[in-house]
Amino acid sequence: MSIDNNWFHEMEARIPKGEIRTRFAPSPTGYMHVGNLRTALYTWLIARHGGGKFLLRIEDTDQGRLVEGAVDVIYATMRRCGLTWDEGPDVGGPVGPYIQTQRRDLYGKYAQLLIERGHAYRCFCTEERLAQLRQDDPNAKYDRHCLSLTPEEIQAKLEAGEPYVIRQRIPEGTTTFHDAVYGDITVDNAELDDQILIKSDGLPTYNFANVIDDHLMGITHVVRGAEYLSSAPKYNLLYEAFGWDIPTYVHCSSVMFSDPATGTVRKMSKRHGDPSYEDLVAQGYLSHAVVNYVALLGWAPHGDIAEQEFFTMDELVRAFEIEGISKSPSAFDMDKLNYFNAAYLRGLSPEDFAREAQPWIRQAVKNEAYDAAAIAALLQARCDKLSDIPEKVDFFDALPDYGPELFTNKKSKTDAQVSLRMLQETVPVLEGLAQWSQDAIHGALVALAERLEVKNATLMWPLRIAAAGKAVTPGGAVELCRILGKDETLRRVALGMEKLR
Repeated sequence: MSIDNNWFHEMEARIPKGEIRTRFAPSPTGYMHVGNLRTALYTWLIARHGGGKFLLRIEDTDQGRLVEGAVDVIYATMRRCGLTWDEGPDVGGPVGPYIQTQRRDLYGKYAQLLIERGHAYRCFCTEERLAQLRQDDPNAKYDRHCLSLTPEEIQAKLEAGEPYVIRQRIPEGTTTFHDAVYGDITVDNAELDDQILIKSDGLPTYNFANVIDDHLMGITHVVRGAEYLSSAPKYNLLYEAFGWDIPTYVHCSSVMFSDPATGTVRKMSKRHGDPSYEDLVAQGYLSHAVVNYVALLGWAPHGDIAEQEFFTMDELVRAFEIEGISKSPSAFDMDKLNYFNAAYLRGLSPEDFAREAQPWIRQAVKNEAYDAAAIAALLQARCDKLSDIPEKVDFFDALPDYGPELFTNKKSKTDAQVSLRMLQETVPVLEGLAQWSQDAIHGALVALAERLEVKNATLMWPLRIAAAGKAVTPGGAVELCRILGKDETLRRVALGMEKLR
C-alpha cells in the first residue's frame, strides 16, 4: 500500500483548533453503569466550563459484544441527564462520521503509515501459536516472532492470503506521560506488550482507534477511568510516532461499592449486579439527583462553595475544575443517594412531583376515580424515592385485611371501645355533609371532636385506620376520606365498626 501524503495533509486540515474539545466515547455493549455516567459527566463539564465543544462518539469496533438497542439507550441516558452534545452521530459535525465502524477505511492507512515509519509491523502468528505461548506462561508478552520476517517473507505471506494483524512496535527505554490528576508517571517500556492495532478482520482495536479518532477530532482533554492508566504509555508512544500533540489526560479513580451481601468493598461493576443508571431510574431515583450525587463521586468544589452539596447543572458547569478531581477511590453509598433524591423530590413543584409520581401511583391505584394528583400531594414529603410510593398507597384500591388492634393507640388515647364510639359518632356527621371537600370534612370533624370533648387525634385515629387499614399512611384521615369519596369512606367505616364489635 503506497502512502498518499496529500490525504494525510487533508485529514490534518480538517481538525478544529483553538478551543477545548472533549468526547464521550461509549461502546454500545449494554447499559450505562455509574462509572461511565461519571466519565460522561466530567467530560461534559470540562467542555462546558471551558466554553468548548462536547462530542459523542460511538466506539463499536468490538462487534462480538454489541447489544441491540444499546445506542438508543446511550442517547436516551445522556439526554435524560442533561448531557447535550455539539457533535455526534445524530447531529453531525466537521470531523465525522462519529461511529467507528463507519471510519474503518482510515485506520488501516494510519497503521500503514506506522509500518512505513518502523513503529508497527504485520504479525501472521496463528491463534494456535499464540495460545501455546500463553499456555507456557499466562502472563507472557508477545515474543515478536514476526518482527524478524524479511520483506520477501512478508510479501510471500501476503500473496498467499495469510491472515495477519498489525502490532505496535514498542521501542526500548522508558515512557513518561503526564496526567492532570496523578501527575507524571514513568513506565519501563520492557513492561509493555506489542499490542494489536488492526485485527485480522481489518477493524481497529479500541486502543488504536481511540488515539486516531481523538487526534482527528481535535480532542484536547481525554477523560477515562484510572484502570486505563496502564494503557496511557502505549497511547503516548502512538502520538509520538505520528508526531502529534498529546491531549491532556484526566484519569478518574475507581467508584467503589460496599456489597451488602458479602460486606466487601470492591470496584463498582455491572457484572456483580451493581446498579446501573437505568437500574437507579427504575428504582425511583430522579436523573438530576443521580447526576448531582455522581458529580461528587471523586470531585469536590473549592473555595466559598467547598461545603456545597446540591448543584444545578449550570452551577456544576461554573464550579467544575479538574483540580478538584481526587486520586482516592470514592464510595457509592445508597443511603447518601437516598438523601440526595429525597431533597430533589421535596424541591419539585407540586405539578412536577405529580407528573413524576403518577406512574408509580398507578402501579397500585388502578381505580381512575381516585385522583392521582391528590394522592401525590400526600406523598411528596413522605418518600425518599418514587419506588416507595406503591406500597404506601395500595390501600386505596383494596382495603388490607387488618386486625382491630390497630385502633388502639396510646398517644391518641384510643382503644377498641373508644374507637367504636368515635366511628359511631362520625357516621351521621359524614352522611350529613352536603359538600365532600377537604375543608368541609375537616370542619365537621373538628366540630364533632369539640362537641364530644375529645382531642382531634382521638377522633381522627380510628377514622384513619378504618379508611386505610394501616397504621402508617401518607396523609391523615381528612385527606384520605376526601380522596376515597363519601360512599367508599362510609363503607370502610362500617367495616371498621364490625371489626370493633
